Amino acid sequence: MLDRSSQSPPHIPTDALSEVLQDFRLSGVNYGRCELRHPWSIAFPQQQLLRFHFVSEGPCWVHTEAQGWQELQDGDLVLLPQGAEHRLASKPDVVGDSLKSCHVTKLGGNVCEVVHEGTGATSTLFCGSMALGANALNPLIALMPPIIKGCDVAGNDPIVGPLLAAMTAEASQPQIGSATVLSRMADVLVARLIRCWVNCSGASTSGWLAAIRDPHIGRALAAMHRDPGHDWTLETLAGVAGQSRSIFAERFSAILGEGAARYLARLRMQLARELLGQNMSVAEVASQLGYESEASFARAFKRITSVSPGVVRRTISGRTVIEFGL
Repeated sequence: MLDRSSQSPPHIPTDALSEVLQDFRLSGVNYGRCELRHPWSIAFPQQQLLRFHFVSEGPCWVHTEAQGWQELQDGDLVLLPQGAEHRLASKPDVVGDSLKSCHVTKLGGNVCEVVHEGTGATSTLFCGSMALGANALNPLIALMPPIIKGCDVAGNDPIVGPLLAAMTAEASQPQIGSATVLSRMADVLVARLIRCWVNCSGASTSGWLAAIRDPHIGRALAAMHRDPGHDWTLETLAGVAGQSRSIFAERFSAILGEGAARYLARLRMQLARELLGQNMSVAEVASQLGYESEASFARAFKRITSVSPGVVRRTISGRTVIEFGL
């Protein structure tokens, strides 16, 4: 059963998708402003971080296992939600890894400039590698395709085109604070691309997308993701959803294939793995996720994941390294 609590649940807006996106921020962000002269080719390994590449001026091609080579036009942005392995190049037939011969200059903070000398045309790119600062987005990101081109969805959102144009103008004439301005634009643009994909992805009657779109279940789902450590009860979640306890429980299970208690427990364990990997102690993770004791958290963690939190912490702690935009 879900724990009972006298605490009032957080206020939840009526639009669940807006709730999921309202705290969207790119955290642990590292950017690279790239001036690359043909011929060049750079490989990007698989990583557990969202990546994007904005092409201020080409030529530029992107290759993924899922879609092969695709040419990117000036002013286009490519988003790789799950950090899939890919390659950028001035032409598809350029081989090798040009990053090794690039001159990298740190400009301050998490921003660097990457320059590659050559004999051909210059490509100007703005690349980002980042973690998501909103836990609610994790299930949504997992459902997205491995690569999304901004120009492909621009027709479904009148804001995307002007945003891409504004990023082109900012990147082509860099001034003081340009990296900060571009990063804020990237926040907005990635959020818009995610929303476009959700709106155009069909009308399934089950699964996470169907749940977040549901006017009642979506609000409860967003609440759990927004504050997973809150001492949620079936009653408080039903209250957030604006339904009776029985109707909410039945509807939640019908859409997501499991009860709210089970879903919340799995969500907490997923977040626990991430926090343990950030070198947090087991006791700190237990407290942050709403468990009364380290022992009760450890039992729940092992029941759901089949391993102890101590083993996970020793195994994955310190593995995640966020590189600059390349």
